[in-house]
Amino acid sequence: MEWKFVRLLSIGQVKPGMKLGKRIYNEEGLTLLAEGAELTASILRRLERLGVDMLYIQDKLTDDIVPPEMISDETKRQAIKQIRTVYRSMMNDTMGRMSYPHLGYSFRKMTEEILNDLGSREDVLIMLGDIHTTDHYLYTHSFNVCLYTLTLGMAAGYSREDLFTLGMGAMLHDIGKTRIEPKVLLKPGKLSDDEFSEMKRHTELGYAILKDEPFVPLLAAHCAFQHHERLDGSGYPRGIHDSEIHDFAKWIAITDSYDAMTTNRVYRRGMLPHQAVDILYGGSCTQYDQRKLEVFRDKVALYPVGLTVKLSSGETGVVTSVPSKTPNRPIVRIIEDAEGGSVQPYEVDLSQHLSTMVERIADR
Repeated sequence: MEWKFVRLLSIGQVKPGMKLGKRIYNEEGLTLLAEGAELTASILRRLERLGVDMLYIQDKLTDDIVPPEMISDETKRQAIKQIRTVYRSMMNDTMGRMSYPHLGYSFRKMTEEILNDLGSREDVLIMLGDIHTTDHYLYTHSFNVCLYTLTLGMAAGYSREDLFTLGMGAMLHDIGKTRIEPKVLLKPGKLSDDEFSEMKRHTELGYAILKDEPFVPLLAAHCAFQHHERLDGSGYPRGIHDSEIHDFAKWIAITDSYDAMTTNRVYRRGMLPHQAVDILYGGSCTQYDQRKLEVFRDKVALYPVGLTVKLSSGETGVVTSVPSKTPNRPIVRIIEDAEGGSVQPYEVDLSQHLSTMVERIADR
């Protein structure tokens, strides 16, 4: 049997002549490079400049591995397009004089489409997001946070109407950033104290925008207001504590932080999921709700499909799939033995080999 698959590599390991295994999007959700495109030295340099630090590459050992999608490309494209259209209009309205009478209706419809798409799939896991360039982070971040939060809300057993409200709160949680000065919002580096104070205003600005919008539940406005609050009172804008923070905002606090950590930015590379989850757990009970973190841990794929990993057995392999029941115990295709020698590839299901662990990431 000839084994083939798609492999996730750091851009420094990608060589000219290799072919792209999964399309790359710009921050507006449009295809920048299609699957199968041959990568040249100039294209790789351009991708690096645009903040791309990992790529899915076609590999004769891994071409049969298909990275799973949480929802359809069309639903994703339409959602990001809608977010981009509305948020751009708001950013261009520097005086804040325009009204957006259809904002609530269109975002509710979009949330419903995402929810229907998620509901049509069995045992959805939170997967590493698509590879995007970093032209504008806000659009895809808003979409990802909605997608991840709805996945958790479904796992938590919320009613359909509650899921609509939770999804809208997640989708619109950062809408206040459309009122932040572009030089602060898009600054490619660490913010000064004054700039950070300006950035923190997005929670209050978001609440002000949403609280009187028709078709936007008032609770969704409170999600925008509270998603940076933390259980121990160290958050903002009001520094409120555990019982004062709504449950929906507690979910969004987790997914907002997770997506921020795992997404590439101009000034730093994104973390891998297991690294971000470790940091979130470091804030358990002080910043984030422990029970919600447990739901999140059980719904996130710690090791993305295509990632090369080193096992405690000394063998090297590539993650081929992630079982929904045991997302931290992936199925790994072994490609090197403990001495680093090539082997006829075979697969090991770590959920059935409990003494074998993922020890580290091999290609990072």
